[in-house]
Amino acid sequence: MKGWRFQTQWAKTAQRFQAFWTPRSLRKSVSLFMIGVSLSFAIAACGGGNDASTPAAGGNASPVSNSAKDVELTLVSYAIPKAAHDAIIPKFVEQWKREKGQNVTFKQSYGGSGSQTRAVIDGLEADITHLALAADTEKLVKAGLVNSGWEARVSNNGTVAKTVAAIVVRPGNPKNVKTFQDLTRDDVKWVTADPKTSGGARWNFLVLWNDALKRNNNDEAKAKEFVTQAYKNVAVLAKDARESTDAFAKQGQGDALIQYENEVILAKQKGEALDYVAPDVNISIDTPVAIVDKNVDKHGTREVAEAFAKFLFTPEAQAEFLKLGFRPLDSAAGTKADTAKLPPVTKLSSIQDFGGWSNVQTKFFEDGGVFDQTLAASKQ
Repeated sequence: MKGWRFQTQWAKTAQRFQAFWTPRSLRKSVSLFMIGVSLSFAIAACGGGNDASTPAAGGNASPVSNSAKDVELTLVSYAIPKAAHDAIIPKFVEQWKREKGQNVTFKQSYGGSGSQTRAVIDGLEADITHLALAADTEKLVKAGLVNSGWEARVSNNGTVAKTVAAIVVRPGNPKNVKTFQDLTRDDVKWVTADPKTSGGARWNFLVLWNDALKRNNNDEAKAKEFVTQAYKNVAVLAKDARESTDAFAKQGQGDALIQYENEVILAKQKGEALDYVAPDVNISIDTPVAIVDKNVDKHGTREVAEAFAKFLFTPEAQAEFLKLGFRPLDSAAGTKADTAKLPPVTKLSSIQDFGGWSNVQTKFFEDGGVFDQTLAASKQ
């Protein structure tokens, strides 16, 4: 009825306009046109037509309505945790739906940690990242995408999954390699990636440096001497971790390979026949999760992104990381069966013992740093 009254009123008004519709006043014509447009909107509004907050015919919500109910997160990660994320995400989606009544969908991107970091800097709009080392996350901070202090805004100082360095050996360990010191023996050749091109290989270098420091009362001169001797025995200095693994496993190069323990375990789960040792003097290889502040604020996804980051530290999520060979963040995570298969490592250092990644990058891996000095000395 309201719509009918407006239509009648419009008809009467139109008759009045017709009497005055002459070329003698352009200003009057424009004014009448604007009044007509206003009335047209009034009639449409009162006539029961669809708008942005009203379901269209057939019960399908409009795009604006959908955006209020659904949310999409983009997760960018290095490749190894993919299987864990694939198991964790449905659990989080179910919990969020139950608690918030909101549907969450995920876009996921996986690759090398360095290349994923560059992709985010170059415009891949990640809401949350899980990278192989905090040094990559720090690059996002420098790019203005992640706020400084990111590690303090998530649990466990940002570390969501961790592992240790393993020495992969030939079946039966014919060279009897048991410690990092064995890599300096004249009869042992080994394979690693180049720390200048591989983030993971920086851990390989540091674990040797750490081993030498622990045996020599933190004498850096002796540590440099030890690492130099070890690098003299490198059979292949590969571009990245995958290339180094292929050189060892597929091409038969070397007697040993330094690799992440969890990657060795994952390969064994896939049927590869690999033997390895995890030396007791070792380093905690920490993989961080971070909220990409610039993007979550742009997308309006901060609340759900922060909730997902928090969920990654729950026992049920951590159990999925353990299945992939990662070590538990604490004794409560996972089952005894999960942890019993891992060799005990009691002398475990952390990146903080070296002043954090910013200091490590500058001291060891910038041009002319300790690694370049070591490599040059190893070739003499």
